[in-house]
Amino acid sequence: MTIVSDTPSPKPRAAGMGFIMLAVLIDMISIGLIIPVLAPLVTSFAHSPREQTAAMLAVSLAFGAANFVGSPILGALSDRYGRRRIMLVGFSGLALSFFVTSVATALWQLVLVRIFSGAMQANVAVANAYVADITAPQDRAKRFGMLGAAFGMGFILGPVLGGLLGDPQTQLPFGLRGDLHVPFVVAGTLAVLNWLYGYFVLPESLPPARRSTHMDWRKASPLSVFARLAQLRGVGSLVWVVALSGLAQLILQSSWVLYTQHKFGWTPRDNGWALFAVGVLAVVVQGGLLRPLLKVFSVPQLAMAGLASAVVSNLLWGAATAGWVMYVAIGVGLLAYAAGPALQSHISNAADARRQGETMGALSSLNSLMAVMAPLLGMGLMYLVADLPRDDWRVGAPFYLCALLQAASLAACWVHFKHEAQAPAHIAPDAAVSPAAPPTQP
Repeated sequence: MTIVSDTPSPKPRAAGMGFIMLAVLIDMISIGLIIPVLAPLVTSFAHSPREQTAAMLAVSLAFGAANFVGSPILGALSDRYGRRRIMLVGFSGLALSFFVTSVATALWQLVLVRIFSGAMQANVAVANAYVADITAPQDRAKRFGMLGAAFGMGFILGPVLGGLLGDPQTQLPFGLRGDLHVPFVVAGTLAVLNWLYGYFVLPESLPPARRSTHMDWRKASPLSVFARLAQLRGVGSLVWVVALSGLAQLILQSSWVLYTQHKFGWTPRDNGWALFAVGVLAVVVQGGLLRPLLKVFSVPQLAMAGLASAVVSNLLWGAATAGWVMYVAIGVGLLAYAAGPALQSHISNAADARRQGETMGALSSLNSLMAVMAPLLGMGLMYLVADLPRDDWRVGAPFYLCALLQAASLAACWVHFKHEAQAPAHIAPDAAVSPAAPPTQP
């Protein structure tokens, strides 16, 4: 008996955006649930601010390194065996890692489970490949924006729920109170529900005729994929844009909770509401404003405007003297949420239809490499300033570094699109894909 088949029902469903958006929404709610409580849980096994920062560094590195190795392998496997099977693997890994984390009693247990979770979790890359499978090249920017909106919706619901469930002041049913471990149990339960949805409902987006004919393990190497990504027609130095911007975002993510906890005394509930605001803005931009913005601005213009707004936001976060300034900076970064889908569509359109999983896996692996570097840089800076007074301007050092990286990304983006505009006209970036079969329409 086959454990995971491509046709779970007598009449296979046609793959469409609604199916993958629901799967991503559930996935991101489960991941979002743990964001406000992971750092407090990890730091509960340490004492001084520096020890707590070192503990978070170990846990973050464990996940990033494992995901760096695993993402391109799982992405390439999805090209060979289909997207749905690999997403089911990711849902299984998440569920197990959440449940184990909820009962962890030592730091080394958290490190081990994050290694496992990182190696098994490539759902972002596979979901992006799923969208590319079912979308015509000219529509991918809008579709990636819709997928980004599903991610944002997950971050609206997940972090605020996690913050409430992890707060001891929250009264839960049956006379229970909030606890740092509760969000992990709820997240694990959601991951199980997502696996059931994936098994019984989610259709496959990549028919057998359009799959890779064999698995080339050399191409699944986390190092070799970058060379091929850089060689994609119409991409070139955009790899540096993605890398630098991704590194800045990951430093921000890894430092946020420790930073607000140290500087403003924020609790999981406080961070949950702040991340709720981030999710709302992401949904508004990617789910509602992206289409009209693309009618007014070109992809290069929108990408550069988004990167510029990210520079300003990070400077404000680093210099914040009160918690409300963090919310102002979130609003200032409005256009930053449009830059990702715009750049992603440009890169996806440069990839062969049979290599979308490999390409998205390469992008995910690039982000995973940045996830290895981010804690070293962000947590390293946090470690150096952890014992400084809260009102010392140097406490915002990780965010100043993020602003510098986003500025470098903006410069690389400007150079790339300037050279692209000056290049002899041949094939437009959005027409760079010549699939063996036309993408399946929803």
